[in-house]
Amino acid sequence: MRIENVEAINLLHRYPEEHRFQYGGGICDARLTTLILVHTECGAVGIGSVYSYPALVYLIVQEQLASVLVGEDPTDVEALWGKMYALTRWYGRKGAAMSALGGVDTALWDLRGQAEGKPIWSLLGGENDRCPAYASGLLWKDDVKELADEAAGYIEAGFRRVKMRLARSEEYDRAAVEAVRGAVGAENDVIVDASMRYHLDLARRMGDFLAEKGVFWYEEPFAPENIDDFVALRGTVGVPLAAGENEFGLQGFRELVRAGAVDIVQPDACRCGGISEVWKVGQLALEHGLRFATHSWSDAVAIVANAHVVGATPNGVTVEIDRMNNPFVDEMLGQPLEVVDGEIALGDAPGLGIELNWEVIERCRLADPLHIPDGVYSDMMFGRENLPRAVPYLESDG
Repeated sequence: MRIENVEAINLLHRYPEEHRFQYGGGICDARLTTLILVHTECGAVGIGSVYSYPALVYLIVQEQLASVLVGEDPTDVEALWGKMYALTRWYGRKGAAMSALGGVDTALWDLRGQAEGKPIWSLLGGENDRCPAYASGLLWKDDVKELADEAAGYIEAGFRRVKMRLARSEEYDRAAVEAVRGAVGAENDVIVDASMRYHLDLARRMGDFLAEKGVFWYEEPFAPENIDDFVALRGTVGVPLAAGENEFGLQGFRELVRAGAVDIVQPDACRCGGISEVWKVGQLALEHGLRFATHSWSDAVAIVANAHVVGATPNGVTVEIDRMNNPFVDEMLGQPLEVVDGEIALGDAPGLGIELNWEVIERCRLADPLHIPDGVYSDMMFGRENLPRAVPYLESDG
């Protein structure tokens, strides 16, 4: 089996008015992702995905990586990862280049599984096809009762763990956590994401409150560059610290672990370098007595890729499933993801074990992969008028 062609497909979905949501970066009105398809001479196709600046990803994959992959054996995953990394190291190591080669890496793992007739979780030494998953949503609402209703809906849909976004104001954050905790019940877990908007004193104060409410983990109270505050906060509040969605490669996570910054690392196959790097990060965490729980905020391909690794690793906790009416999560696969009693089943089909829904892909495909229309795409913004505006965080007087 030899690689014949590598394809990057940039996708855009524009939200209808009723599905837009508010968060620390503004009003999200659209979503982006990039699919990677590795075609072989025998007709097998490997699937991967990338969550980064789509035009940069397209150029890196189509103009550089594809040319060195054609004719290679796709099952030689480790050697091809090294070749792609060596090509992009000078301008890469982190960011779009690492994410781009990671999308290819995931597709190569898919092809390796197909060639060996095994699912990826089995190739990695896993013993069953099930992986815990949590509902990720609960963005800012003016009435926290709406948050409670949303959270209760996720539990009714089969989830046993939910994640909410804070960092609006101290009064709001506390009321929101109270509402969601009450809605899901003591038998289910609440995760909070502080969206990198706290300072150390506030983070400690909120951390004590979150511990009182039995929060499962406390995610990104600080920006990823602010590793010293993570180190200072860890161990001073009774709730585990988590971070990693903005980190790249084993090299980046090694620094988090070496510094003692977090209790839970959060790699993402479509961000940090593919299944190969997620696996290595999980093993690094295991060696240091840490847990890992993958990030996903882009598409179902990334969720499935992450789940194969989490499910195969003893310290893997859970995968994230975006519940914000994202068609790249809800409709991209021929067989949509299904959560039953807090878990998804990956099955025993070879590789990733997925098929794509081409109706969604053709509907959302960007005609010009190098032009990203202006908009607020949750983590990415395009157009001067969409640049994030500083929203002051209002702390309590007490």
